[in-house]
Amino acid sequence: MKAHFSPITMKAALLVNDGEPLQLTDVPIPELSPGHVKVRVAAAGLNPLDTKIRAGRASHAQHPLPAVLGIDLAGTVEAIAEDVTTFAPGDTVFGMTGGVGGVQGALAQFAIVDAALLANAPSSFSAREAAAIPLVFITAWEGLVDRAGVKSGQRVLIHGGAGGVGHVAVQIAHAFGAQVFATGNDTQRNYIESLGATFIDYRAQTVDDYVTHHTGGEGFDIIFDTVGGTTLDDSFRAARRYHGHVVSALGWGTHSLAPLSFRAATYSGVFTLLPLITGRDRAHHGYIMKEAERLANEGKLTIRLDPHVFGLSAAEEAYQFLESGDAQGKVVVDVH
Repeated sequence: MKAHFSPITMKAALLVNDGEPLQLTDVPIPELSPGHVKVRVAAAGLNPLDTKIRAGRASHAQHPLPAVLGIDLAGTVEAIAEDVTTFAPGDTVFGMTGGVGGVQGALAQFAIVDAALLANAPSSFSAREAAAIPLVFITAWEGLVDRAGVKSGQRVLIHGGAGGVGHVAVQIAHAFGAQVFATGNDTQRNYIESLGATFIDYRAQTVDDYVTHHTGGEGFDIIFDTVGGTTLDDSFRAARRYHGHVVSALGWGTHSLAPLSFRAATYSGVFTLLPLITGRDRAHHGYIMKEAERLANEGKLTIRLDPHVFGLSAAEEAYQFLESGDAQGKVVVDVH
């Protein structure tokens, strides 16, 4: 009779120094700890934030080196801690699970993950699709639902409606029954309209133009800025009088709040990494992932994937491709 031995090491794409190429190497498999599950990683979704962390340009997302990066994960539960009752071996799961704050990321064959961060992956999605969802969906949900309280009948404007967070935000707002508008360039018109949003060409129309045309000059109930910079300033000018709310995931820079104040509107920011970095309120991220699963299974959520395929040994190439700006959708690394 053959004895079964569990491996003690795994392949991982390791970052040794900021800005250097990722190195495929063998690293120890971490031990299972209370409240955690061992996940065999199937795919890791990459985000622009991942490239900033790799380059050492994300002061708000410190990760001690050497480190395994990769914020978003999809895979299969291999084992569970004794106190975990929400998952069982064999479950397919997804979540925003690491890659910052000293928590191992998804660019490895296995990951030990806080069970509170996970949900069952959508039954209709591939591992690649599931891995592309977590960060962008959590960011969009926290902005639209948690901060702005989106509801049926509201006029919602999404800046950057074809982007990673933007295309998911359009779908969430639409699922809540809002009337959705989204900015983009003319090449993105067909895609934005396919999501059920009214397209606004930000290059061809001024803020005053589209506020007048679509709201009669009153402004939008909710504006979600996924672009930052001057787009956030434009958002302040486009908010509905007395009741408008602006949300931004990119509040960098210096901005005047006067235009927002003159409309008696409000503002809030989103910092999606906070539960992962602090260890607090992680169960809420698990809840949001369950909502992503629900919307996906109901046919109300799709994810735009770039068709390029990268294996774990080509993780460095995946990062370079994402940085090139040529990606047409979310970039995913196939781990298994």
